[in-house]
Amino acid sequence: MLRKGKHSFIVAALLLAVNLSVHVTAQVNTASFKSFEYKGMDARFNQKINSKTEYFNPILCGFYPDPSICRKGDNYYLVNSSFAFYPGIPVFHSKDLVNWTQIGYVLNRPSQLNLDRIRISGGIYAPAITYNKHNNTFYLITTCVDGIGNFVVKTKDPAKGWSDPILLSEVEGIDPSFFFDEDGKGYIVHNDIPQGAPQWDGHRAIWIHNYDVATDRTYGEKKVLIDGGSDRGTKPVWIEGPHLYKVNGYYYLMAAEGGTGENHSEVIFRSTNVKGPYISYKENPILTQRDLPASRLNKITSTGHADLIDTPDGKWYAVFLGCRPYKSDLYNTGRETFLLPVTWKDEYPVILEKGKAIPVISKKDGVHPAKNTLSGNFTWKDEFTTNTLNLRWNFIRTPREEWWKIANGELTLDALPLSIYEINNPAFIGCRQQHIEFEVQCEMSFASHREKELAGIALYQNEKYNIVFGKSSKQGKNIILIEQSAGKTQKIAEYFIPKLYKDVPVRFKIKGNNDKCCFHVSFDKGKQWIRIAENIDVTNLSTSRAGGFVGTYIGMYATSSAN
Repeated sequence: MLRKGKHSFIVAALLLAVNLSVHVTAQVNTASFKSFEYKGMDARFNQKINSKTEYFNPILCGFYPDPSICRKGDNYYLVNSSFAFYPGIPVFHSKDLVNWTQIGYVLNRPSQLNLDRIRISGGIYAPAITYNKHNNTFYLITTCVDGIGNFVVKTKDPAKGWSDPILLSEVEGIDPSFFFDEDGKGYIVHNDIPQGAPQWDGHRAIWIHNYDVATDRTYGEKKVLIDGGSDRGTKPVWIEGPHLYKVNGYYYLMAAEGGTGENHSEVIFRSTNVKGPYISYKENPILTQRDLPASRLNKITSTGHADLIDTPDGKWYAVFLGCRPYKSDLYNTGRETFLLPVTWKDEYPVILEKGKAIPVISKKDGVHPAKNTLSGNFTWKDEFTTNTLNLRWNFIRTPREEWWKIANGELTLDALPLSIYEINNPAFIGCRQQHIEFEVQCEMSFASHREKELAGIALYQNEKYNIVFGKSSKQGKNIILIEQSAGKTQKIAEYFIPKLYKDVPVRFKIKGNNDKCCFHVSFDKGKQWIRIAENIDVTNLSTSRAGGFVGTYIGMYATSSAN
């Protein structure tokens, strides 16, 4: 036992040294962002429309794939896949199916969504939202790939939060969705491998489970409804994304087929019994763009993964994903959400007749004009005047610490010792690139002291395919740096900041047009711009080059672990 005096003095000194060491270690440089502005300028939207009877496609521009929709009364709700971005599963509300407002996220608590160490194109696949009128409850079922698998969350009001996940370990595969029959019985349909071994590459099946609403569990034996696809003799691939509907006494099973690329399509089957047998429609597919000339104007590709919805007056519509390539199969905007009216032919729903292209402008009665920052050309600006982040912003994976703060009209990011090149949660807050032609401006204050410190803007597809445009240090001087990654990282441009501007805020500007981007900075709030690099090839940000299923994010970024 230590005595008072010299020994206690030594202990106190040691404790002080430890505390100081921890304090010094904990000190982190910060980057403060004053504003962020995004402007869309796509040529396809530079047309006048009657906003009361017409609308532009896509209805959700940018990376909003795998749409699913439901209705309660005259209120429509729509959700999309979110993969390894957080919060998970954006939720939108509409009264007219055209103008949508984001009301929140389904998975907005870490207890609901653990994305730690999950690849960007893992995580949340193909959520399906369903309203069960028998118990006035909204159900959402989805798959966390590389995570907890298939699960359900529920709510009475999609705008007021959802339950923690209810695991469904007995439901395997991906793309589950609910169906509640007229008698109140519940069912789950989903994609999985067929019975026995797959007989060809991409050979999959659609299965059905009984679902007990009282216990939120499946029961009884599962059954295969579709083995292979619409025409098994042709060895169809990737039958997935199934949905069940009941119309005029018939059960309709709709699913995607052909893979989510340019051969994507939507097919339909019908039965008098919920468990089949299901007969394939002789005119399948009911939606595809794969048979159209590649040289067509305003080209949309990869259409499929649809969901049907009826209106209170008995009309039918379909939401589905599609892509807008700027050339060949290159698109940086990811898979987007489209809307078309459905016609009934031979008692089957048809989304688009064969040989027809997705129109830029479609007609619909009962459209309520609204200020829209999800479709068409628009300008959106965040000056960080609220206490919480705007719903447009996302993180890369689930944040475990609060390394950001909003105060006094600024968003502050800690320059963490993590980078966007890692499978982790870097200090990045981003929104989607929603246009092929766009402009972004962002004002930032950052005092870089070490060469590993960097803050600015990142264009992000995944850990290996991205572009960083930021302020850093080199040889004791501040620089503006552009680095591009396409499997490996290379320096694109470097600009030494004059001493006069060393401590003033820097404004970044990126102008994108198809496969090229130009990069500028200003040190006088945009009065004069300095060109750092122009016409940089950004096809590394296209989904087909980078791989996976996501689109490009544009966001604010800070790190103390730069390349």
